[in-house]
Amino acid sequence: MGKPMASRLVNAGYEVFVNNRSRSATDELVAQGAIAGESPAEIARRCDFVITMLPDGADVESVLLGDDGVMNSVEPGSLLVDMSTIAPATARHIASAGRDANVGVLDAPVSGGERGAIDGTLSIMCGGEPQDVERARAVLSVLGNRIVHVGGPGAGQTVKACNQIMVGASLQAMGEALVLGTKAGVDPEALIEALLGGAARCWALEARAPRVLERDFSPGFRCRLHHKDLGIALATGAELGVALPITASVREFLGAMGSIGRGDYDHSGLVTLVEDMSDFRVGSEQSSESALADSLEARDGL
Repeated sequence: MGKPMASRLVNAGYEVFVNNRSRSATDELVAQGAIAGESPAEIARRCDFVITMLPDGADVESVLLGDDGVMNSVEPGSLLVDMSTIAPATARHIASAGRDANVGVLDAPVSGGERGAIDGTLSIMCGGEPQDVERARAVLSVLGNRIVHVGGPGAGQTVKACNQIMVGASLQAMGEALVLGTKAGVDPEALIEALLGGAARCWALEARAPRVLERDFSPGFRCRLHHKDLGIALATGAELGVALPITASVREFLGAMGSIGRGDYDHSGLVTLVEDMSDFRVGSEQSSESALADSLEARDGL
């Protein structure tokens, strides 16, 4: 996610300093016009606007609050925008450290996947002070087409947890619906077209169902990362006393994807578990007529 986002900022004419643990991504961005930084601390010394996009909360705390981190090197009055998906409590802790250092901090996670990062169509959920959101708006507008200030520190991460709950549930439901309808003999393309015309219309059907039919599970967003995100949602629910039974169920399915070697599948790959349990594959060469016959034969044999 970070690479295409940085690329967009370069192409928009910003002077962009970049640092990444794997050098290849840095080299690609340098070839486009970015400037390589040797460490987060060096970038902080050279920039008054710092964006982080990292896998989890431990990484964010290390990069921002570590001994060679951003917070120890950035100038007072600068602005830090963390666009990772982390726990709301971690975001609040980082914002508190920012206040102590006279540095603005936003938690601004995103939704829209890699395609949204490439196209600049991300939805950006901002938690923090209103004046800091306005300071960041011009830069964030290069990265997303919907920038919403949702509340104080940690609120952006809370909204992202809600987003991940709904996306996970819709992907699981889509997988179950595709297997059920197709195994019953309905043409899968007709099934998708019909569902898109009614109340079941959703991003999962629009953006991921066609890829299921093509058996394309290359990651726009990996199962293992969605599993991590739903862990954040469940922990937040536990803190607040909110029951999240569907979230817990979907997280178990995402965990199972990792345990059988599919953790790097796109999260739409959840359908493969339903297929395994149903002894049927959506988008296979098996005709709908024979699928229906096989299904009825199996039922009659019970």
